[in-house]
Amino acid sequence: MQEEDEQGRKRIGRNKSGTPQGGVLSPLLANIYLHWFDRIFHRKGGPAHWANATLIRYADDFVVMARYMSPQIQDFIEQKLEAWLGLKLNRQKSRIVNLRRNQERLEFLGYQIGLAPVRADRRRHYWRMEPSHKAMRREVDRIWEMTAPKHGWKPLPELIGELNRHLKGWTNYYQLGQPREAFQRINRYVRQQLYQRLRRSSQRPWKPAPGQTAYEYFKELGLIYL
Repeated sequence: MQEEDEQGRKRIGRNKSGTPQGGVLSPLLANIYLHWFDRIFHRKGGPAHWANATLIRYADDFVVMARYMSPQIQDFIEQKLEAWLGLKLNRQKSRIVNLRRNQERLEFLGYQIGLAPVRADRRRHYWRMEPSHKAMRREVDRIWEMTAPKHGWKPLPELIGELNRHLKGWTNYYQLGQPREAFQRINRYVRQQLYQRLRRSSQRPWKPAPGQTAYEYFKELGLIYL
């Protein structure tokens, strides 16, 4: 069994009970169990009624939103999940986020959401949604793996085709909200890795043709830009 913590560190071991995170059965069992948590949360007498709270869930990940996260809501969640359903909350990953505070961010399903200042008027703010720092680290690691020196034998057009397929899938998921800055960082990193790849494969330092930039050269080879 291999799992990953909040810092991206991998842990290998054997579970005494339950299923490992990312296992095939994990989402199915989470939906079976937490279906009943959904129902009791929204039924009469649940926080959806007496606290006007909202539950958003995907498999075993969920967020509870309320104007005030009272001790009663917290007690309800812990009692129903642990005492009633017999599950165990991951308290290292569970926390209360006050999104009205500056710099506070909610991370959920690879996105981070929080208030950001309007550039034209720093006194005003808007709700900003973009890929989380953890999602960006994973994407950079994935691109590095795809362009690592061990793949130096691949023809450049073939490598660019593989990168394009991967980048299209990543873009489709993270195109919501305001991903422009994240997309620009990924574009720069991809070009940097391809540039290093060409320098490694040539006895002389590689340079684009006169009057042409590396951006234009890679674009001619079919590289997509997010």
